[in-house]
Amino acid sequence: MRGGEITAPAASSVEVAAMHRAIGLAACAAGRTSPNPLVGCVILGPTGDTVGEGFHRGAGHMHAEVEALAAAGVRARGATAVVTLEPCNHQGRTGPCAEALLAAGVSRVLYAVPDPNALASGGARRLRDAGVEVLGDVRRAEAERVNELWLTATRLARPCVTWKFGGSLDGRSAAPDGTSRWITGQEARADVHAVRAAHDAILVGSGTLHADDPHLGVRHGHGAPGGQQPLRVVLDRMGRIRRDARVLDEAAPTLVVVGEDTPRPELPERHEVLRAPVVDGALDLTAVTDALYARGLRSVLLEGGAGLAAGFAARGLLDRVVSYVAPLLLGAGAHPVLADFGVGTLADGLRLRLDEVTRLGEDVRLVLRARPLPGEGA
Repeated sequence: MRGGEITAPAASSVEVAAMHRAIGLAACAAGRTSPNPLVGCVILGPTGDTVGEGFHRGAGHMHAEVEALAAAGVRARGATAVVTLEPCNHQGRTGPCAEALLAAGVSRVLYAVPDPNALASGGARRLRDAGVEVLGDVRRAEAERVNELWLTATRLARPCVTWKFGGSLDGRSAAPDGTSRWITGQEARADVHAVRAAHDAILVGSGTLHADDPHLGVRHGHGAPGGQQPLRVVLDRMGRIRRDARVLDEAAPTLVVVGEDTPRPELPERHEVLRAPVVDGALDLTAVTDALYARGLRSVLLEGGAGLAAGFAARGLLDRVVSYVAPLLLGAGAHPVLADFGVGTLADGLRLRLDEVTRLGEDVRLVLRARPLPGEGA
């Protein structure tokens, strides 16, 4: 006991393995649950055998704990629930998971990550107060990484922004004459669609829009079931987008962001216009991300050019970077992947934390983040 509270024993090897399984279950719904988190749950019987498991499949569907409890049935009484996110204590479309666990008679709960959502947190305390053994931070770093986009957005109250780019070994996105197809190989280009599918929105600026006429859709079999695509977002301060732009086809909805005093561009049905403040001649990126968050978007993949990426970096709005590096040298006359964003000395640079290095054909994919995840090293 500690202050009238039950002290939960450390996680057993079976429970740790169950958490690894729960994290894998959570990842099954990547790209489909927003604005809700990715959550997986495993129910262990008294002998350590799995009697139920589940994961959250999307807004309006059962939470992971409820799905796992349904699978376990009466075997949940006296069992251990292993869940990737602290059970919620909030009545929304579905009831509080903490109450569902109590009603099922679960005697022990292990979770990986405390819920940062003030509206839904408190489940661990509710369970402890009812006499349930509760242990947190089990495989936390692993669970944080799987649910990173939602966790970052919830903690910052804005979408988690990932900048994706492909470039040469010397940091160039195009040759001096502007040619850029294809710097990276087929494997890297296919992998981009998996990265797109994990995000709620894909964002470009007007420079990329007019230079490349991108489509921004998800292909290569990475789209969500039913053909659901991320929202396409175009930052077009002057509203000069053409009606025949590829980003305005019927493959996915598109949101065109214009200046607050810009005449509304005429768009085909299904697509929308959002007005945003203009600061120093450019769209206010902080206001834009706030507006996207208010629309329920929790992750944005930035695929704009060097200037737009620099704008996000200068305002501290870059959370992650996914870089595809080709074994190619283009020299100083080529186009850089990133424009100037106010760095005057080495100490002013945005130093990133390297998380993953993966070879894709002849290219290398680097995944980096601007800050360590809570729980890393725990």
